[in-house]
Amino acid sequence: MRASTILGFSWRYVKAKKSTNAINIISWISVTAIIVGSASLIIILSAFNGFESLVKSLYGSYYADLKISPVRGKVLTLTPSQLSQISSVKGVSFISTSIEEKALLQHDVSQAVVSIKGIDTNYLQVTGVAEKMYRGNFNTGNADQPGLVLGAGVEQALGLMADRSLLPVSIYFPKKGVAVTSNPSDALGMALANPTGSFAIQSEFDNKFVFTDLGFLKANMNYQPNEFSYAELSVHDEKNADKIKAVISMMLGKEYLVENRYEQNRTLYNTIQLEKFAIYAIFSLILIVAAFNMIGSLSMLVLEKQKDIQILMAMGADRSVIRKIFLSEGLLLAIIGNAAGIILSLLLYWLQVNYKLVPLQGATFLIDYYPVKLVLGDFILVSATVFVIGIVASWFPAARAAKQQMNLHN
Repeated sequence: MRASTILGFSWRYVKAKKSTNAINIISWISVTAIIVGSASLIIILSAFNGFESLVKSLYGSYYADLKISPVRGKVLTLTPSQLSQISSVKGVSFISTSIEEKALLQHDVSQAVVSIKGIDTNYLQVTGVAEKMYRGNFNTGNADQPGLVLGAGVEQALGLMADRSLLPVSIYFPKKGVAVTSNPSDALGMALANPTGSFAIQSEFDNKFVFTDLGFLKANMNYQPNEFSYAELSVHDEKNADKIKAVISMMLGKEYLVENRYEQNRTLYNTIQLEKFAIYAIFSLILIVAAFNMIGSLSMLVLEKQKDIQILMAMGADRSVIRKIFLSEGLLLAIIGNAAGIILSLLLYWLQVNYKLVPLQGATFLIDYYPVKLVLGDFILVSATVFVIGIVASWFPAARAAKQQMNLHN
């Protein structure tokens, strides 16, 4: 029997009025559950995609495409020759060197412990921090007249406005290579710098980081000309970052650690993926509940259509054909539910994007509504899940129908 004929029988059973109204009710309950489950799963996954894109864009403003750091210790040695070799690697756009250390900032009576980062002029080419300025300008000055670009949280902790401060900020930081004696202050350096601006990316950065001139920090912390904390790179195409990473790793050797953007934030990205998987598993339970309804409705349909099964067998249909008819009906119910769920999810997505139906509560968020982003892979995943559940749910009633014995006396 042709597949089109089998589908014809299945479609007729789907839309035909049943002698027992309960069968119709249970069938459409199962379809409704699939609609709700499919739409909910797609919308929840799209919300996770939206938050993931938002978080990645925020973290991407601070982290470079590639980062070179020492495998052991806090000091990275890179000679001008090595920096030149790295810059000449195909695909590398810019390279920036920096020093990062803990420091104590004091302004008037206010204090804050921060991570102070001395950067060179290429830093603005490898990160997007300058694009997130909240107040003033991204100006770190020079070795003789250093400037401070503060995180918005640090600015608030110091009780100043970075672009209007009349008093310089006192910076206390450890001196490299100086042993702690009976007087701990001998191992500390102190310098003054003027605030020039503040940035706002995300609280993790805003409450922690301060930027200043690399030469200024080197001179005050006893760093040698070839000594740094990190080297950060931007690449022409981030898709090639892993290839460029491999080339640079081979070039520098085992004493240097080269990380891509994902590896710099491995914990964050793994957490996002784990949460997304957990949500997928939880909402799949709705579809499993729909499968039980489908099993019930198809089992009752098999009982109702016993005479039809007998007639089909008398006409020469074998057991595999009977099984395929009822299996196809279950799949049709699943497909109808999934298609309607996709349409509903697209409608809800459009309403959220255009009318912000679901707002975010609180004033600390960068946006005031739940971000959503549709990804083709989510539609494929949800559709495949519904398809598998539909096959499993339909198999048992279909197998039962195929086991019916032909009785010509009925």
